[in-house]
Amino acid sequence: MTRRYSRLARMFGATFAVVAFPIAHVAAQQPSGPIFTHEEVMIPMRDGARLQTVIERPVNMSGPLPILLRRTPYGVPSAPPPFVVPALEQFMTDGYIFVIQNLRGRFKSEGTFLLSSAVDLADKSPKNVNEATDAYDTIDWLVKNVANNNGRVGIYGVSYDGLTAGMTLLMPHPALKAISEQASPADQWMNDDDHRYGALRESYSFEYAVYEQADKFKNTHFDFDVYDSYDWYLKLGPISNINTKYLHGSIPAWNAIVAHPNYDAFNKREAWYTQIKGSTVPNLNVAGFWDQEDPWGPWQIFHQAEKNDPDHTNFMVAGPWYHGSWHTPTNDSIGIIPLGGHKTAREFRENIEAPFFRYYLHGKGSKPTWRAMMFQTGSNTWRTYDSWPVKNATPTNLYLHSDGTLSFDKPATASKAYREYVSDPANPVPYRQRPISPTYPAGDWRRWEVADQRFVDGRPDVLTYTSAPLDRDVTVTGALSATLFASTSGTDADFVVKLIDVYPENAQPNAWNPDIGPEPGAYARSLNGYELPIAMEVRRGRFNQSFETPHALVANAPSEWTIPLREHDHIFLKGHRIMVQVQSTWFPVIDRNPQKFVPSIYEAKASDYVKATQRVYATPALASHITLPVVRQ
Repeated sequence: MTRRYSRLARMFGATFAVVAFPIAHVAAQQPSGPIFTHEEVMIPMRDGARLQTVIERPVNMSGPLPILLRRTPYGVPSAPPPFVVPALEQFMTDGYIFVIQNLRGRFKSEGTFLLSSAVDLADKSPKNVNEATDAYDTIDWLVKNVANNNGRVGIYGVSYDGLTAGMTLLMPHPALKAISEQASPADQWMNDDDHRYGALRESYSFEYAVYEQADKFKNTHFDFDVYDSYDWYLKLGPISNINTKYLHGSIPAWNAIVAHPNYDAFNKREAWYTQIKGSTVPNLNVAGFWDQEDPWGPWQIFHQAEKNDPDHTNFMVAGPWYHGSWHTPTNDSIGIIPLGGHKTAREFRENIEAPFFRYYLHGKGSKPTWRAMMFQTGSNTWRTYDSWPVKNATPTNLYLHSDGTLSFDKPATASKAYREYVSDPANPVPYRQRPISPTYPAGDWRRWEVADQRFVDGRPDVLTYTSAPLDRDVTVTGALSATLFASTSGTDADFVVKLIDVYPENAQPNAWNPDIGPEPGAYARSLNGYELPIAMEVRRGRFNQSFETPHALVANAPSEWTIPLREHDHIFLKGHRIMVQVQSTWFPVIDRNPQKFVPSIYEAKASDYVKATQRVYATPALASHITLPVVRQ
């Protein structure tokens, strides 16, 4: 079956990555007349390539205004928008000249689109072009050629548009006065879109590479011949069949992924954020705690810039958001989880984003007094912090026990040292409930990270550890991690760890609630017993010793697995339980590990995929645990 969906027209701040929102959710009052003028220009770059750029001015603009720029691979509007989308409402109040530009090699922009974030700052030749140089050249042209601008430029965007915003930190133009990178990837091998610590995000990487590079003149979705993509990827077999059967080497981004399975020089060059020298321009970093695409990058950019920030202009904001949902109309829930009446997206735009640009581009208002602002889930409150990580968080271990319990007490000598399961690549654990629609443009991809994890209950290849009901609130603010002591009967393995907040059975008085979801027709089920993922991550055994050089595991020998679980601000409420699930497949969002060591999984044969017995230990000497940054109340 071929699945095709309509997409919202790409208009200014409502545009990011390949996130689309149904038109019904972008309700806005129709104006009585035009609200923007529209001009398309081709801006020359230092190597001679010209980039397609649209300039939109509010028709009622008066006096010099700052320029607000967004650089995108997804297309520019062909006409002025007929109404103001929610993401632009606050900007329209303050007044900006909006500029949106197609990246080189996309649509009418000249040059070659490389889908790359590599930058060589040492090479000053005109032929050395990248997103940093193109942004510099664009800003230089705009301030010199756009009439009635006040000489101040801001740049912002989400996902790929966030990447192009963030990369201006490497080579900022003097007129660039404010940046807001939002959900920017930072290192595609280590985390974010394409990998998780070297484990390939198979379905996303493949489908996104096709979307971006199959046709420069449009965004092309891969046509699956079945509805359940889980079934399609399983029948596909080894990763090499993607090129053998379908792409035939035609997608450069995919070719680069499979040609560089390890953290080699190529992949390290793509980790552009490591070249940030400090907070060179005020930057508002924005992340979603349940961002299914780029949850990691904004934190790394923030921490890298934090190393040299004498003027305190490097800020971090995070909230209960999936990818880009802070630009939806309200975001008063995450999945079916209500947020205490807060309209977190609107609150972000009104109280954080707009004031940030207002201060640095208009010179009005005041500089933020905080370094980090979080919407703390559980308590459902906005919190501000003078520093991040916070100073009053104590690393506290939560231990896995061989009887399936979870507690803050370290395991004592037990009759059984471990729990075990058989991992079968021919029957991998799905990452979300089947049938699994294609990543894009289907809508259920956006919220899978908040899905009730009871859908894997009863699978013999998923271990579950559960605490007693909490006798007090447990506040975790900062970086989480897992440490497993585990073994495999094979010579390679993956371990996936999920940290889960389990709601009590009496969480809601009635079994069914009215629709509280953000989409019409998305009926919210009861939260009674709901298993809400707070953090989920995978580690690949071949990279336990070195990301650069993979090593085979020693069969049946327990070893230590350190699994970062990113940064969070959440309260496990009194009466809730904490749960940990452990598994070895997460398909097809993560490719199947053959469980037999091979030089490159991307060249593995079907015969290399074997069953393996996985053991997770819980003894005084091999005490598997989660480390929580607990803040005492």
